[in-house]
Amino acid sequence: MQSVDSPFHSQGTRCAGTLLLPPRAKRPPVIVMAHGFGAIRAAGLYAFAERFVKAGYAVFLFDYRGFGDSEGEPRHWVSPRRHLQDWKAALVHVRKLPQVDASRLVLWGSSFSGGHVLQTAAEDGSVAAVIAQVPHVSGLASVSKVPLASLVKLSVAALRDVAGSLVGRPHYSRIVGKPGELAAMSSAESWDGYMALFPEGARWENKVLSRIFLELPLYSPGRFASRVKAPTLVVAGRQDSVTPPKAAQRAAARLPQGEFELLDSNHFQPYVDAMFEKNIGLQLSFLQRKVPVGA
Repeated sequence: MQSVDSPFHSQGTRCAGTLLLPPRAKRPPVIVMAHGFGAIRAAGLYAFAERFVKAGYAVFLFDYRGFGDSEGEPRHWVSPRRHLQDWKAALVHVRKLPQVDASRLVLWGSSFSGGHVLQTAAEDGSVAAVIAQVPHVSGLASVSKVPLASLVKLSVAALRDVAGSLVGRPHYSRIVGKPGELAAMSSAESWDGYMALFPEGARWENKVLSRIFLELPLYSPGRFASRVKAPTLVVAGRQDSVTPPKAAQRAAARLPQGEFELLDSNHFQPYVDAMFEKNIGLQLSFLQRKVPVGA
């Protein structure tokens, strides 16, 4: 597998990107990947990318502005609007790469970015296929899983951040915590599942600008599902307490060329071990049917 450093710019800021190529391939289909809420491409995505490359696909992975190896200030700013801008910039960049076949471009997103790829595909209209893994499709559905007391505290933190940003004093909250702790994700599966994704020495901090908690309930990319022309695979987890599977299933039902798979898993198990093997098998089967290598 060949790895090529391939940065691009989004809104004038340099974003880190990596192009992975299968050996001896001539302009293979390309899968563009980015992570979910507050995560970086080094956190579990390479396991998927390696299997895609082994099957003959090129893969382009990138970090959002303000995260991982990308530039951008302030750091740790999760924002649907900014993330969608980064997705659009990444696609412009990938479509110019001579090593890949941009007419066979696949969007891959997980959790928060699982929603981003649905909205991006709806607005782009030229992608070949989409994979949305345990996707965030409904802000209200995701927020409904957060205890009311935590919602109130996170909303206060968001207002504090908005006010503080006016005088250069942003306020941060934790991305992930253990049950009972105040964080964006603190369900029973969240701490162990999220932290298990990060390799030792990863450039990541457990914090996010709190202003996201004002945006999160309003961000429902599933409403764009009916406008996604490309074949789309939605994979959900039956015991997912972060992004409810029923919301994902409803969004999948509105996709003109949608397929829905329900794993017997929580939100994080599809990234690892036996559930990863089942999950990646479903995704490779979908790709081989909809965007076959060498076609």
